Amino acid sequence: MTDTLTPVLTAHWDEPDSFTLAGYRRAGGYRALAKALAMPPDDVIAMVKASGLRGRGGAGFPTGMKWGFIPQDDGKPHYLVLNADESEPGTCKDVPLMMANPHVLIEGMIIASYAIRGERAFIYVRGEVLHVIRRLHQAVADARAAGYLGTNILGSGFDLEIVVHAGAGAYICGEETGLLESLEGYRGQPRLKPPFPAIEGLYACPTVVNNVETIASVPSIVANGPDWFAGMGTEKSKGFGLFSVSGHVTNPGQFEAPLGITMRELLDLAGGMRAGHRLKFWTPGGSSTPIFTEEHLDVPLDYESVGAAGSMLGTRALEMFDETTCAVRAALRWTEFYEHESCGKCTPCREGTYWMRQLLEDLEAGQGSEDDLAKLLDINDNMVGRVFCALGDTAGSPVASTIKYFRDEYLEHLKHGGCPFDPAAATLFAGDGVQA
Repeated sequence: MTDTLTPVLTAHWDEPDSFTLAGYRRAGGYRALAKALAMPPDDVIAMVKASGLRGRGGAGFPTGMKWGFIPQDDGKPHYLVLNADESEPGTCKDVPLMMANPHVLIEGMIIASYAIRGERAFIYVRGEVLHVIRRLHQAVADARAAGYLGTNILGSGFDLEIVVHAGAGAYICGEETGLLESLEGYRGQPRLKPPFPAIEGLYACPTVVNNVETIASVPSIVANGPDWFAGMGTEKSKGFGLFSVSGHVTNPGQFEAPLGITMRELLDLAGGMRAGHRLKFWTPGGSSTPIFTEEHLDVPLDYESVGAAGSMLGTRALEMFDETTCAVRAALRWTEFYEHESCGKCTPCREGTYWMRQLLEDLEAGQGSEDDLAKLLDINDNMVGRVFCALGDTAGSPVASTIKYFRDEYLEHLKHGGCPFDPAAATLFAGDGVQA
């Protein structure tokens, strides 16, 4: 079964010095940079377009197209901003990637900056992951000392500096315009679009904002060619990606595989659900994506197929829940998170997440009424499409999808006057969920 995996970004993670410059060079690191710098910038953009690489941060927007939006000969500085503010519940791919192989990220940033004619790039990383910040600082310093950053990189005449910037730990700063506001020193709140960052981004200059995994995929595309990358995945969702499997599985972890692999295949690779239990529901792309159930195990995990089945591929954070999990409690916990992380800029999100949390608390305690289910869906409908950013658009996804698939469970809470599930049973460290 492991022959379905395509280790590219993760190929050398098990080597003790994979994060060092020497370890990266041994694996062929920075060879793609020399190749890219020998090409016209527009040819680099064309190569990324031809590969079919799409954003790996959630939305799946074509990367080469985003780079191509940057206006040329406009007399303004151009910036590349790396979104390393990984914060979607269940998502855990960018942090291990930065820890295990920060130089692939730096090489990708240099190539991307060259393509968009940028001379300064920023890594916006969560302030809580201090170990990652230290590793990035060291990698940037080593790359600069080796001549990969600074002036006249590899004799090409191209100059670039990379700044590592620690954020303050706000989920909203994972949204690209909220990130840019924070990077400029303001409160992290999303901007109204248009104008889009490609026209007026950081410091009102043309800016590309890309996810960690997206940029880290660039060196392998340049080194191996766009056809190599496009030869993996599906017709519209090309290439490989990191799938983060967590929750009630035997062996949680990262699985790098072509887009289009199914959850059934990944579940087999993870050793199946924990012993003695069966799958109840799962998230295909983190908690902000509508949940799936056992009937969706064979849905290809690509942008189009997951969308057609009623959810979103998102960050490929595959959280697996077995039958011990209360769907109502899960929806409540996720909603508590979104209420806390709402920046409060727009009323539908600020008020909507607050009232959804209140209603879910009552329902989980068996104190609400069946009418509250319709009220929750109505609140969700009044958030979607009426907010500044995706937080409000997707915060109601866990609520609406759990009502869709587990409406009877909500009613059981009302019938019993409380939650019929044992909270300890769903944990991995207490009750019958004990694991060695």
